[in-house]
Amino acid sequence: MNYPRPAWLLPLLLPQQALAADVAIDAFFGSINGFLAQIIFFDVFPGETEMPFIVAWLIVAAVFLTLRFNFVNLRMMRHAYRVIRGKYRTADDRGEVTPFQALSTALSATVGLGNIAGVAIAISIGGPGATFWMIVAGFLGMTTKFTEASLAQMYREVRPDGRLMGGAMEYLSRGLAEKGSPRLGRTLAIMFAIFTILGSFGAGSAFQVSQSMGAIQEQIPFFREMPIAYGLLMAVAVGLVIIGGLRRIAHVAEAVVPTMVVIYVSACLWIIASNAALVPDALGKIVIEAFSPIAVAGGFVGALVQGFKRAVFSSEAGLGSAAIAHSAASVKYPVRQGLVALYEPFIDTVVICTMTALVIVITGVYDAPEHEALRAASQGAALTSVAFATVSDWFPMILALSVVLFAYSTAISWSYYGERCWVYVFGERYSILYKAIFIGFVVVASIASAGSLLDFTDLLVLAMAFPNLIGLYVLSGKVKAALGEYQAGLKNGELDREAGILPGKCRY
Repeated sequence: MNYPRPAWLLPLLLPQQALAADVAIDAFFGSINGFLAQIIFFDVFPGETEMPFIVAWLIVAAVFLTLRFNFVNLRMMRHAYRVIRGKYRTADDRGEVTPFQALSTALSATVGLGNIAGVAIAISIGGPGATFWMIVAGFLGMTTKFTEASLAQMYREVRPDGRLMGGAMEYLSRGLAEKGSPRLGRTLAIMFAIFTILGSFGAGSAFQVSQSMGAIQEQIPFFREMPIAYGLLMAVAVGLVIIGGLRRIAHVAEAVVPTMVVIYVSACLWIIASNAALVPDALGKIVIEAFSPIAVAGGFVGALVQGFKRAVFSSEAGLGSAAIAHSAASVKYPVRQGLVALYEPFIDTVVICTMTALVIVITGVYDAPEHEALRAASQGAALTSVAFATVSDWFPMILALSVVLFAYSTAISWSYYGERCWVYVFGERYSILYKAIFIGFVVVASIASAGSLLDFTDLLVLAMAFPNLIGLYVLSGKVKAALGEYQAGLKNGELDREAGILPGKCRY
C-alpha cells in the first residue's frame, strides 16, 4: 500500500477563500493527527531506534499466525499456484470473480507507489540490510493474508441484490458473535468500515492522483500548467471502471496488474543485468548489513525496523483491506482462496520491492553524496528515478508510466474496498453516492492541497489493523481446523478427484 503525504481541498472556492479554508482544515486535522499519531506510532522499543506500535502489532500477529499454521506460507505455495491456474475448479464454486481476478484486484491495491518510493527511503535510512528484513517480513505477511482471505470466505454473505458482502467487517461482527461477543464484534466491524471509507478517499484516491501527477509532470510539461486536466482524465478512467462494480474492476485489474508488473520488473531486471558485475557485491551487502549494518541509525535493529516497516506498509498484510476482494472469489473451500492470497505479499514485497531494492543498492544512489538532498527530503520516487536514469535517459519515462499504472490500479481497487464498507454501514441504495464522492476526490487532488487532512486518512488506513487483528487472533482456531481438513482432502486424493485431476499428479 502507498500511504499519503499530500492533500486536497474544495476547488470551486475563490483563491483567497480556498487558502483560508486550506489553513483552517490543516489546523483542525493537524490537532487530530497529533493525537492519533501518539497512539499509532507510539514507540514501543527502548533505545535510539523507534518501533511504532502499529508495526509491532502487525509483526507479532504475522509471526504468531505463521507458527500457528506451521509455515503454511512456504508449504502450500505450489498448490496455491495450481489453484490460481484454475486446476481446482469445481461445479460447486460460488462467487462473483475467479480466484485469479480476486488476487489481481487485491494486488492492484497493494502494488503501488510504496514499491517505488518507500523502498528507496527504507534503504536510505536502514541501509542495504533493510532489504533482507523486508523479504523476511514479506514471507511472514503471506500467512496474515492467508488468514484474512480464509475468514472473508467463511463469513461472507449474499446481499438481497445478489452481490456478495465479505471482509473484515463481516468476520468481525459474525465471527465474534459466534464467540459470544456480538456487541464487541459489531463495534469493531463499524470501526473498521469507517476507517476504510475515510482512508479510501485519501490513500486510495487523492494520494494516488497527487503522487502520480508529480511523476508525469516531469515528463509531460503540459500537466504542470494544467494539472486539472490530469485530474479529469484520471477521474474519467477511474469512473468508467468503478461504476461497473466488482466484475469490471476485476477484469481491468486482471489485465492491468500483470502488464504493469511485467513493465516495471523488466525495467528493473534490465538495470540489474546492465550492472551484472555489481550484483554479487550488492547481495553481499544486503545479507551482511542485515546483521551488522554500517553507519545506520539504530544498528542491527535500525535495519530490521526499516525492512519490516516497508513490508508492512507495502503489502497491507494485517490491515484487512484485501479480504474484501478475496471474499468475492468463486471457490468451494474458504482456505482455497486463502492459499491464493499467499501470493499477494510474495509478488508485492518479495518480488517487486526486492527488484526496486536491488536497483537502488546496485546503482549506489542510496548513499551517494550528490543525492543527499533527495534523501533528506524523503523523495523516494525521485531517488528511484535517478537510479533508472543511470542506464538510459529515457528509462525515467518507463518509471513514470509505471507510477501512473500503479496509481490507477490502486485507486480502482480501493474504491471497491471503500464502497463495500460504505454499503455495510449505510446500505446498498447509497452506493452511487460513495462512488461520486470518490471520483470527486480524484479531481480535487489534482488542483488543491491540505496536507493534514490526508495525513489523517493515512492514519485511519493504518488504524484498520487494530480491529482486524483482534478478529484474526480470536478466529485463527477456526482457520486452523479448516486448513487441516483441506490438507487431509489433498492427502487422500479427494480434492483431486473432485477437480478431475488424474491420479499420480502432484497435489502440493
